[in-house]
Amino acid sequence: MEDATSDCERPPSGSEGRRRWFPKVSDAEWNDWRWQFRNRISSLDDLARLVTVAKDELAVLTEVLRDFKMAVTPYYFSLIDPSDPNDPIRRQAVPSADEYLYRNIGDDDPLHEEALSPVPGLTHRYPDRVLMVVTNVCAMYCRHCTRKRIMCESAASEADIDRMIAYVAATRTVRDVIVSGGDPFTMATERIERILRRLRAIPHVEVIRVGTRTPCTLPQRIDNALCDMLQKYHPIWVNVQFNHPKECTPEAAAACDRLLRAGIPVNNQSVLLKGVNDDPRTMKELIHGLMRMRVRPYYLFQCDPVRGAEHFRTPVARGIEIVGALRGYTSGLAVPTYVIDAPGGGGKVPIGPQYLLCSDPKEGRTILRGYDGRIFEYFDPQSLSGAALAGVASEEAAQTGAGQASAAGVAAEKSDAGSAADVGRAKPRKAAATKACR
Repeated sequence: MEDATSDCERPPSGSEGRRRWFPKVSDAEWNDWRWQFRNRISSLDDLARLVTVAKDELAVLTEVLRDFKMAVTPYYFSLIDPSDPNDPIRRQAVPSADEYLYRNIGDDDPLHEEALSPVPGLTHRYPDRVLMVVTNVCAMYCRHCTRKRIMCESAASEADIDRMIAYVAATRTVRDVIVSGGDPFTMATERIERILRRLRAIPHVEVIRVGTRTPCTLPQRIDNALCDMLQKYHPIWVNVQFNHPKECTPEAAAACDRLLRAGIPVNNQSVLLKGVNDDPRTMKELIHGLMRMRVRPYYLFQCDPVRGAEHFRTPVARGIEIVGALRGYTSGLAVPTYVIDAPGGGGKVPIGPQYLLCSDPKEGRTILRGYDGRIFEYFDPQSLSGAALAGVASEEAAQTGAGQASAAGVAAEKSDAGSAADVGRAKPRKAAATKACR
């Protein structure tokens, strides 16, 4: 197992990349989320002006963009290290020939979101919560995205949003609504508020969550006006996606801080990506960076088998190994739950290292493996019989004046054999070796 016990340096901001690629952009423009959005790198011509693209690669990428859209904010692009051909930021943001190679492998909708959609744009998979796709627009189109099938510059119509909200209002079992996309925070603040206001007016909706990657890819979007609006509709939760420690910049930390100061908990949902974060050291550095930003590592998703993203997928054993290298070696609060979204709409299935080796309910006996590989034997709570308790009371009365320790010892000797065994089994104790439960 690879070492995950040492931490790397905290990543710098993208100031070097900004000076390299966007030297004439003023601070006012750079810190304006609308400028960032308008000036996204969204074509191969845009890309070729910033980095070298070989002619043969250009032909392949042209085919890739026929299927899958590209858009990268200048901010996020500035985090790329041009000297690293396998840079994890570029790998997530810039199309590659691998997408063409794997264009026919995987499913367009591996989670069957559309099959579980009672009205357009809304997925109802679990009994008490629904997901609303209110826009297909993202600040950056991630190359590994589960919804690559809907990469386009369009938001849900008002009629579609009306139907989604009407379904929520009519379905009283729904207590939790996830507002997602695309990325809802690419919408105007006023339009986001109209959606939140209507959801909050539904009595049985207890929690509203927003899924967004803007704190990572467009942190300028998390401005005071947005946060002031969001805090009017508590309880609001925000789920973000940071996949590499290079993304934990001062700008991203400031964006998350603004959300937190507005009373909005921020949880991170990483995706396990080959060549990006599929080793214990990188994952540990990422979760430590998130903890410093007061962002809770929530989920680590196995990359979905989506069309055009097969090159990002790792063996499940790799994810289990990474979680095993974190558990016990860093704070439990920092260890995300590793999950697979079961294909065909089966929902999230948590998986991880096997710490429960066996359990026998009849004997009340469990064999456990600790984080460091040691084996322990643990017993369920036991009850003393009435006869044993009576025996203890009788013996105490007969030994009036004797010391407490002596009385307890005599009582134990006069207890029936089964009760004595119960007393001996009341404490967990370390097993000498792995034993099968019988």
